[in-house]
Amino acid sequence: MLRMLYVFTAVASAMLICTPSKGQNIAADSSSTGTRAGSPGSPIDPDPGFQRRNPRYLLHTGDSFDVDFTFSPEFNQTVTIEPDGYVTFRGAGSQHVAGQSLPQLTDTIKKAYSGILHDPAITVTLKDFEKPYFIAAGQVAKPGKYELRSDLSLVEAVSVAGGFTDASKHSQVLLFRRVTDENVEARVFDVKKMLASHNLQEDPHLLPGDMLFVPQNSISKIRRYLPTSSMGLYANPWISP
Repeated sequence: MLRMLYVFTAVASAMLICTPSKGQNIAADSSSTGTRAGSPGSPIDPDPGFQRRNPRYLLHTGDSFDVDFTFSPEFNQTVTIEPDGYVTFRGAGSQHVAGQSLPQLTDTIKKAYSGILHDPAITVTLKDFEKPYFIAAGQVAKPGKYELRSDLSLVEAVSVAGGFTDASKHSQVLLFRRVTDENVEARVFDVKKMLASHNLQEDPHLLPGDMLFVPQNSISKIRRYLPTSSMGLYANPWISP
């Protein structure tokens, strides 16, 4: 029974990795080990179908913001979120605000001052905050975290990260996008086909927090075991499964 379970798991993993992709959906839940494959026959639009979201910015440690009291300027202040997620408001003590949106922060401040001021009118303005970014990982020349300063597509993001390595499997580039605090969506893109056909209609645009991952191709995994005389056959990185 254990042997059958092992074989089934290995076959399922191989099918997930080797499935041809044209912007195929894979939904991943961080609280579960399962994945759900999207319909490969569904139509592809120019900005392929990640689940849409318009999230509010959530405060992080190190962020700072201005608090202006319209009718009580003596309480105006600039505060920075401490490493433990708390801030200390003048005359109102400490409050935990990390992870809150600006509307939630405004409510927190009003409650904190409710014992001093009656229904205070306040304005909260972010002063310093985490800049939009994307992450490039796997078989790219310069893996790392990059600022997302402008509209950027997947292919352009790979170029920003130094391009593909000789070991890359650019026919199956994964793009991960968080859609809720618990769920991440992933799609697989055949960048090799897009570049070869000079057609970037399926090239998705990145959103802040996206991560692209370029897997290793099969040839590079076995290359060190091949005789030196056979290496010429595999020298071209575009020849990948």
